[in-house]
Amino acid sequence: MRTEHVLHVGDAVAMDAVADESVELVVTSPPYPMIDLWDDLFADRDPDVRAALDAGDGDAAFELMHAQLDAVWDDVVRALAPGGVVCVNVGDATRSVGGEFQQYPNHARIVDALRSRGLTPLPDVLWRKPTNSHTKFMGSGTLPPNAYVTLEHEYVLLFRKGGPRSLPPGDDRRYESAFFWEERNCWFSDLWELRGEEQALGGGADGRRDRSAAFPLEIPLRLIRMFSVRGDRVLDPFAGTGTTALAAMHAARNSVGYDLDGDLFDALDDRLDDLPARSQRRVAERLDRHRAAMTDRDGGYEAEHFDFRVVTKRERRIRPYAVESVSERSAERGRRYVLNHRPADGDALNPLPPEG
Repeated sequence: MRTEHVLHVGDAVAMDAVADESVELVVTSPPYPMIDLWDDLFADRDPDVRAALDAGDGDAAFELMHAQLDAVWDDVVRALAPGGVVCVNVGDATRSVGGEFQQYPNHARIVDALRSRGLTPLPDVLWRKPTNSHTKFMGSGTLPPNAYVTLEHEYVLLFRKGGPRSLPPGDDRRYESAFFWEERNCWFSDLWELRGEEQALGGGADGRRDRSAAFPLEIPLRLIRMFSVRGDRVLDPFAGTGTTALAAMHAARNSVGYDLDGDLFDALDDRLDDLPARSQRRVAERLDRHRAAMTDRDGGYEAEHFDFRVVTKRERRIRPYAVESVSERSAERGRRYVLNHRPADGDALNPLPPEG
């Protein structure tokens, strides 16, 4: 099978290349309002943001920044198909503005924004990112009463457009996209403990290193496997370095993304040179983890495509797809990639031939 992945250089407020109700899943991590490294991005689009910060009015700046995100949520809801799911990774902010320290609840403001646009909130996930820094405590350190709790988590907010999505009975794409029982027990917990991913981007005067904020591949990959089926289309309106697109490639989904800074897409180019080998290895490791999980378990059902047993009937037709080749690449006004995928069968994937 083939998938297409397109990254546009442009403003997600007007995603002209994305038709109405044409995406089944949205996975994104927007710039976080009231985190100072994003101040210039918001202020460049609305000078009132800088004026509010300079005047010490943090509440006004917070609302002005979210007003910019609201315009993107309008287009996200337009593009999402009925029954589609929106996943938003966002963290709250803490800072002093006008001499007053406070927390700015970004997650709550986005919940209100998407609910008011008709989306239904689903149970969310806390992404815990522990740190061992000796300087992580704020305020007066070891003396009461003026120390502050350190935020070591972010949110993965989940919403659905309308009721549950309907797929044909026995649909091959759905059953081949099933997750294993042990994956379900891990992924559908409300607490994920995963370390953030370091960026390997060039620094310099433009501050691109500071402005890159891609979440680790594991997060969008889980979400794509949890809330879409093979061949679906995934949208990321804040594409950044293309982590969501890369996850869609691994999961044999199509994808589309937008970002104002097209230079960030260079990071995705760098990660595609050995993608078939890495995709094959990731699939093989997933199958091996399942074999290990079934070692001491009795009962279950025979998998149709593999030499192991599964816990439930719905897992019997699981069939991960690996990237076989990146057949097309284009860098005109963004990026476009066409990938070939093939299903895994038997004990393990055979080595893939080199591209070329």
